[in-house]
Amino acid sequence: MPPEPSPTVPGTSPSVRLRIAQLHPRKGDVPANLARVAELLQEAAGEADLLVLPETVLSGYFVEGAAASLARSPEDIAEALGNPPQGAPDLVLGSWEPVAGGVANSAIHLTPESGDWVVTHVHRKSFLPTYGVFQEARFVEPGTEIRAFDTRFGRMGLLICEEMLHSLAPTILALDGAEFLVALAASPARDFTPSTSGLPGNLRRWDVAGNAISLEHGIPLVVAHLTGSEGGKLLGGGSVVHGPGGEVLARAPLFREALLDHELHRAGRPLETREGALLSDLRTRLPHLGRELERAARSPEANPRAAPPGAPAARSGPRPRPGDASPLELDIPLVTRALDAFLEDEVRTRRGFDSVVVAVSGGIDSAVSLLLARRVFPPEKVHALLLPYRTSSAESIEHGEAVCQAVGVTPRTIPITDPVDAYVELEEPGLSHLRRGNLAARFRALVLWDQSASLGALPLGTGNKSERLLGYFTWHADDAPPVNPLGDLFKTQVRHLARHLGVPSDILEKPASADLVEGVTDADELGVEYEEADPVLHWLLSGWRPEELEALGFSSTVVRTVRDRLEGTHWKRRLPTSAMLSSTSIGDFYLRPVDL
Repeated sequence: MPPEPSPTVPGTSPSVRLRIAQLHPRKGDVPANLARVAELLQEAAGEADLLVLPETVLSGYFVEGAAASLARSPEDIAEALGNPPQGAPDLVLGSWEPVAGGVANSAIHLTPESGDWVVTHVHRKSFLPTYGVFQEARFVEPGTEIRAFDTRFGRMGLLICEEMLHSLAPTILALDGAEFLVALAASPARDFTPSTSGLPGNLRRWDVAGNAISLEHGIPLVVAHLTGSEGGKLLGGGSVVHGPGGEVLARAPLFREALLDHELHRAGRPLETREGALLSDLRTRLPHLGRELERAARSPEANPRAAPPGAPAARSGPRPRPGDASPLELDIPLVTRALDAFLEDEVRTRRGFDSVVVAVSGGIDSAVSLLLARRVFPPEKVHALLLPYRTSSAESIEHGEAVCQAVGVTPRTIPITDPVDAYVELEEPGLSHLRRGNLAARFRALVLWDQSASLGALPLGTGNKSERLLGYFTWHADDAPPVNPLGDLFKTQVRHLARHLGVPSDILEKPASADLVEGVTDADELGVEYEEADPVLHWLLSGWRPEELEALGFSSTVVRTVRDRLEGTHWKRRLPTSAMLSSTSIGDFYLRPVDL
């Protein structure tokens, strides 16, 4: 039998004045972020009993190999915060912590006592996500203990991010007598499919988990989310308070900093309640369940062998259907809000620019980038360049001017024909159309960067996901700008976004073209329309094999064309390949995110 929970601290109140500070920390600047925490404590004094800040709020989450240099001990944090102000709240915050053997991802609870901050409890994250964009287990040591602890407000349990998604972790805390749970998270926003909630898919998943935890155990749950963009990974915010019945009692806004105040009522433990009965039943059956848990973990079936090569993969979720574009549908207003936050953070906050420069081609992609820029920056801070070559169509120039006029931006036209042709005539008079097109594209990038230096403006990219995956772009030209709002949107999704933003219909309706050879469209050069290619790209990236898609009725020609271009152009989506000769090779051993 597990030990009975400790009694609640005498004199505790049945309610707690909670404040969640949903923050966008300065990446890697621990002293500045600690100073911000101290300011928030000063503001909360007398107004809140408990101030909760998100996971890794002292440094940012995506720090890779910098975690060790950014780690701070709980005692160092307590000392850095100085003397608690009169009426200071208790504090829960997330930080990298130095531990034996490396670094932990920790949640730290501090209490103001006798003019000092006292470390009440430290919880170290036990489930370390290491898949997709997450690499925690590579840099972080897992915690080994999950315990509730007593505070002046009652018995509390702490969770960090993925621990919420494993039912065992909150169940242990509930069995240990926790009267409310606090979870700290840093979850990048993704899956912007349409929904009634208006939330990205990751936050919908968090709501399901939060509802289940609170409902099963009958205790409130507080979830503090980080916000802001970290190298293009948008941490969505949306911090939330769940009541003991699973209901959402309060939620912070998306994609921006916010303070969320809520009076939190601690849960009691009467056995007459359904939740109390459930917990009592669990405690009674736990010895038997514990034996079964150990048995199941040791069974051969707990670690199934990998499927043999060529065996069909187990599938869940929607199945591909030819002609069905619904898996690519987006909540366009929500995507627009996310891209607003992305440009604000990546251009102004992270890189310190207050203006941008966009090469406007007259096509739909550059028009959308221009319109997105105008949502964030005033017209005098958005610089549009028209960079025509002699093969550019008059229509493209007209459309480029039209979209600039529509958003109140005066473009500058810089023809690139003479400098490009001077090189061709002097050095390469037999240049092919393909090489001439790549040359023009790279010269446009050269002009864009030089104008960026002249204007003190950051170049914005205009390349979409379809072009990037199909390798249909000029390396170190179209992909040169450091910030690109369209890079994770398929071409067909860009069209939907363009319609929402009000791109002129003439641009919306014309066939996509690189405008390098008169009358030649993207489909002519690719051998497939984007409306055909995008669903196939989506399913290939989702793990479906070409032969599976063909068996489901997709065109063999389209599938093979898309597959060949996707697999043959990985090199174009990476930095130049360097020979690794040391144990400090950049990008192999020396690992730092783009924004740190």
